[in-house]
Formats: sequence, structure tokens, C-alpha cells
Amino acid sequence: MSMVKESVDVDVPLHAAYNQWTQFEEFPRFMEGVESVTQLDERHNHWRTSIGGVTREFDTEIVDQLPDERIAWRTMDGDVRQKGVVTFQRLDDSHTRVNMAIDFQPTGMVERAGDAMGMVDRRVKGDLVRFKDFMEERGRAEGGWRGRISPS
Repeated sequence: MSMVKESVDVDVPLHAAYNQWTQFEEFPRFMEGVESVTQLDERHNHWRTSIGGVTREFDTEIVDQLPDERIAWRTMDGDVRQKGVVTFQRLDDSHTRVNMAIDFQPTGMVERAGDAMGMVDRRVKGDLVRFKDFMEERGRAEGGWRGRISPS
């Protein structure tokens, strides 16, 4: 298994970052290669990804969730083997650090090659940066987060 750890500081309140992250079906808006995420129930999601011309489908289960603090998951079946956790750390009333750690097992030739070249690390970092941009642009478009969401 390979481990990836990345983090990003987002200029939004903790509650806003956490709430957006729980909108799993919006992941394709900031996660490269994610074509769709369908929430099956409170703990299960079905994913469809396309990376390097390889399409994969798999299900995940949320194994631990503490509001405004963390979400941990693992794959259940399909072509992907991974587990991970995303945590949210309040920096101040309007800034949050988002940390992600993923432990995964590359299964195919494309995945093993990508892992060996550090592409998975770059993809996770890119996804976090796109999440930051998505959240901050959304906050600017809606007149900012201050006053709309009470700090946790």
C-alpha cells in the first residue's frame, strides 16, 4: 500500500469547509478524474472515475464521521482499494486547514506507474487546491462567509 498526505489552508470557516466536503455528489467539481459520486445512503457512496484513460467504479463506506472534525472512509468493492481520512482544523473564525491522508493499493499497470511517478500525490494536492479555490470563489460570489455561517 502507498500513503499520501496533503493539506491546504482554505479561507472559509470550518463549518463551511466541512459541510461542503460532505456534499459527495459535488466532488467532480473539484476532484480531477472523478466523473460521478452517487450517495447511496448516509454511509455509502458509488464512485465512477476515469484516470489515464482507465475507468473504475467502486463503492465506499464512511467508517468514522465526527461533524466539523473528520470523515474516514474505505472502499468496499470494485477495482479500487483504499482507505483514508480528511480532517478539518479551525485556524481562526474564517480559515480552516483541510488535511487528507489516503492509503491505497495500486491495482492496475496505470495505477502502479502513476504511483511510482508521484502522480497520486500531485493529484491529491491538486484536488485540495481546487477545493480551496472552489470554496473561496463560492464565498466571494455569495458575498463572503462572514455572517452567513456562525463559527464553530
